[in-house]
Amino acid sequence: MSDTSKAPRRGRQTVARHGALKSPHPLGQLAKIIAICLSVVLVSGLGVATYLAYDLTATFSADAVELEGQEAPPPNIGEIEGGVNLFVAGTDACEPDYAYLFGDRCEGPDAESELNDVNMLVHISDEPRRVTVISFPRDLMMPIPSCTAEDGSTTGAMSKQPLNSTFNYGGLSCAAKAVSELSGQNIQYAASVTWGGVIEITNAIGGVDVCVANGIYDPNTGLDLDPGIHTVAGIEALQFLRTRKGVGDGSDLGRISNQQQYMSRLARKLVSEEVLTNPTMLLKLARTAIENVDPSTSLTNPLTLVQIALALKNVPFEEIVFVQYPTLTDPDNINHVVPNYEAADALWAALAANQPLQLTGEAGVNDGVTVVEPTAPPVEPTQPTTEPTPGATVAPAPTETAIALPPEISGSTAAQETCSNGNVR
Repeated sequence: MSDTSKAPRRGRQTVARHGALKSPHPLGQLAKIIAICLSVVLVSGLGVATYLAYDLTATFSADAVELEGQEAPPPNIGEIEGGVNLFVAGTDACEPDYAYLFGDRCEGPDAESELNDVNMLVHISDEPRRVTVISFPRDLMMPIPSCTAEDGSTTGAMSKQPLNSTFNYGGLSCAAKAVSELSGQNIQYAASVTWGGVIEITNAIGGVDVCVANGIYDPNTGLDLDPGIHTVAGIEALQFLRTRKGVGDGSDLGRISNQQQYMSRLARKLVSEEVLTNPTMLLKLARTAIENVDPSTSLTNPLTLVQIALALKNVPFEEIVFVQYPTLTDPDNINHVVPNYEAADALWAALAANQPLQLTGEAGVNDGVTVVEPTAPPVEPTQPTTEPTPGATVAPAPTETAIALPPEISGSTAAQETCSNGNVR
């Protein structure tokens, strides 16, 4: 750590920028954010909620953001028709305690900027509960709505800008608004996490075991992993989530697949290692997460966290699905992508139908990951059982038909195991 006294996480100022922004070098790291969010959410539902309500709520609420252009959620998430949407952004803020780790990114003229290089929409369906995590590429060229910055100024709507520029235009609210308008989904809740937040939270989790198929060497992030299973935490976890040149074809799409491997394995860890039944671990994780997550105002009520936790608690692994938002190559710049609206419409229709999702696309696009045989069957969440009334006729279980997503939508489920396809030296 540097000698600089730790700057408070709360009260960071968003730098309002206008016009086109130059994206800094390969960052898209913190996509494990969803993992972070899952940690916050699942943590809160198990006995520590009362403590959080009285001891940590003020900290969590200090710099909460009002979501612009979204319908306010009702007090009970069960009353939200069509399910719950949570937007999570991972940003590249150069916080004083961690800036020394990131070289030129935090020393040049763009050091004061903050881009949302990881963007995920977490959809929790109505009953029966299912979870779908949609990752949006940082270089997705798309319409950007008019946004209000922290200083009250507004930016004009733009027809085509990268998604990761929205944080500079209007912070978390602007990023959520852009994704909401692109997807047609009302976003009730949102949160953001910085590089430093990822480091602290992955340490609190105790690391996650990730699989590397053929070694990863990435001088841009400093990651150097041999083939095999590795427990990554702290700065190494951040390097793993940031790496782009080190996996697949070196693209951001390949990196998203790598990040989804991390998230899937974290979901398993929280259940199979009984993290959620360890009060000491939960309290540590809750405190660390709340100190490092900037939420929307709708997410600051501990009861809301508990409700989301309970909604997620018993979702089977095969019903936790990670997908990439479908894209096409940008005809104006082969290094960028644009929305594939036709394939995306099929995804939104499938979520509205709330049927099981059948993935027909690759698990990992751009050679980011490969599917492997599981080393051991994952321990599934305990499903609630209800004893029938003596003498009553037991109704047959409802049958559900899976909806096949277009092959343009890649992804995997938490029931699958994947390994990163690294680029060796």
